[in-house]
Amino acid sequence: MTDWAIFVPTFLAACVEWVEAFTIVLAVSLSIGWARATSAAVAALGVLAVMTVVTGGVLQLGVGLSALELIIGVLLLLFGVRWLAKAMARQAGMKALHDEDKEFVETREILEKGDRAAAWVIAFKGVLLEGLEVWLIVVALGVKSAHPMVATEGALTALLVVVLAGAAIRAPLRRVPENAIKFLVGTMIVSFGTYWTLESIGGEGIWPFGDWALLILFVFYLLGGLSIAMAMRTGRRKEAIQ
Repeated sequence: MTDWAIFVPTFLAACVEWVEAFTIVLAVSLSIGWARATSAAVAALGVLAVMTVVTGGVLQLGVGLSALELIIGVLLLLFGVRWLAKAMARQAGMKALHDEDKEFVETREILEKGDRAAAWVIAFKGVLLEGLEVWLIVVALGVKSAHPMVATEGALTALLVVVLAGAAIRAPLRRVPENAIKFLVGTMIVSFGTYWTLESIGGEGIWPFGDWALLILFVFYLLGGLSIAMAMRTGRRKEAIQ
C-alpha cells in the first residue's frame, strides 16, 4: 500500500476535525485570550500524542495480525459508516449542513455564562474530543499499513494547514467544503474497513486485485452513497409537492 493511500484520507479527515477544534479555540480565545486558549489546545494535543504512541506500541506488541486486522477493520467500518451516513443525510437535505459560524456563536454564549477556568476546560475538551477521531484514524491506518509515521504526518500536516489558515483570517473556516470532504473521507474509511475486515476473515488471497480492490470499493461506495442521497432528495421533493 502506497504512502499516499494512507496520507490522503488521514489528512482530509484530520482537516475536518481540526477546523471544528479551531472554531472552539477561537471562541474561547475571545474570552480568556490567545495565550490561555492555546495552552488548553496544546495540553489536549499532548494527551493525544501520548495516546497515539502508547496505543500503537501496545497493538504491535501482543495482538496477532489477523486479530489486529479484524479489530481495526470493524472500528473503521463503524466510524466510516457514521460519517458517510451523516454526509448522505446532509446531501439529501435531511440534515442541516454543519455551520461553523453557528458553533462559534453557541460557544461564545456558553462562555459568557461561565468563568475563565471553565473557558479553558471548554477549549481543552473541544480539541481533545475532535482530536480523538483523528487519533483513531492515525492508529488504525498507521499500525495496519505499517506506515504509522505517514499517518501521523498526514494528521500533523492537516493541523498545520488549519492553524496557519485560521491565524491568517482569525475567523471560523466556513469556506471549507466540509460535507464534501466528509463524504469522501467516509467513503475512504468504509473502503479500508471493508477491505481489512474481510481480509482478516478470509485471508490475504480474498482480494484478487490486491490493494487495487480498495479503489474499486471506494468507487462502489461513493457512487452508491451519491445515488442513495439523490434518491432520498428526490423522494423528499415529491413528498413536498404532494
